[in-house]
Amino acid sequence: MSKIPVGVLGATGMVGQSYIALLTNHPWFEVKYLAASPRSAGRKYRESLVGRWHLRRGYDAALIDEITVEDANDVEAAVAAEKKGGLAFVFSALEMDKDAIQKLEESYAAAGIPVVSNASANRWTLDVPMLIPEVNPGHTDIIPLQQKARGWKKGFIVVKPNCSIQSYMIPVWALLQAGYEVKRMIVNTMQAVSGAGYPGVPSLDLIDNIVPFIGGEEEKSEKEPLKILGAIEGTAIKNAAGPLISAHCNRVPVSDGHTATVSMEFGNKKPSVEQIKEIWKKFRALPQELALPFAPEQPIIVREEANRPQPGKDRDADKGMAVSVGRIRSCPVFDIRFVGLSHNTIRGAAGGGILNAELLKAKGFLG
Repeated sequence: MSKIPVGVLGATGMVGQSYIALLTNHPWFEVKYLAASPRSAGRKYRESLVGRWHLRRGYDAALIDEITVEDANDVEAAVAAEKKGGLAFVFSALEMDKDAIQKLEESYAAAGIPVVSNASANRWTLDVPMLIPEVNPGHTDIIPLQQKARGWKKGFIVVKPNCSIQSYMIPVWALLQAGYEVKRMIVNTMQAVSGAGYPGVPSLDLIDNIVPFIGGEEEKSEKEPLKILGAIEGTAIKNAAGPLISAHCNRVPVSDGHTATVSMEFGNKKPSVEQIKEIWKKFRALPQELALPFAPEQPIIVREEANRPQPGKDRDADKGMAVSVGRIRSCPVFDIRFVGLSHNTIRGAAGGGILNAELLKAKGFLG
């Protein structure tokens, strides 16, 4: 089949670069349109990127380097490309003021171009689904309501959640699906420097050090799971009542991979350690049933070693899209505690966005 032409907004930034690298040889999507800030617009991608490619992995330069970068603020340029058959939807990796991102993404959607976003600007827009495809694929059902309320014909917006919650949300969901109520959680994240973008945290702040503050991160970690676990009511997504989450977010001197230590308190029904391991090992969801290209075959990988998971050894598991868990044991304060790990720039960023797009295509929203 012919591939779907896609665009990347914010193509010269770290997340935009990751999209371009990960989409190389994708079986469904092909990058045909690139847009960035006005200072990069009008130049070939290779020219706008001189000295600015910061990833270890590369991309198909023969396909990408000669694309002329457009101004991401110029929605009409994207519309012109869409009319010529050179653009079906865009991945948004925009890096600018949050209000500006929200307005710009809405402008693309209003112009008939679907937006699959990495940005946080629309995460709390009531009719915009915040997707983890293994957890809440049903939230895509709000897209027709979003379009009707806004008067959008083909365009819509979906977003992915914060990168740090990826390391525990799928494991928590698997337990909820198995019939266990998770009442309260204490989460301590140790987040990689790549999560701060480039140039990120100054080296003298992080070498031989831990920074126990990441702006806005704890609020996102405590609130975003409630929207993901919520339900569509009318024309909005209503947050779930729980679990109640207390988060501590720290920046640590690790290149890639966000680690979380999690303590959980259950309701009246409490699973054993062995029951939890079995639930996690067997867990599969819609992305696995549909065999989506970026879906991990085993979403949750249970490590039995006493000192795993570790970012340097486990972050790349199953294309960087699996969540690795370990140290599953009883908790003297709550009921159970464990360590979770996910790759923040793949599962937590561009890879998660690509999986969202694959889900949307499989459900008939993109084509």
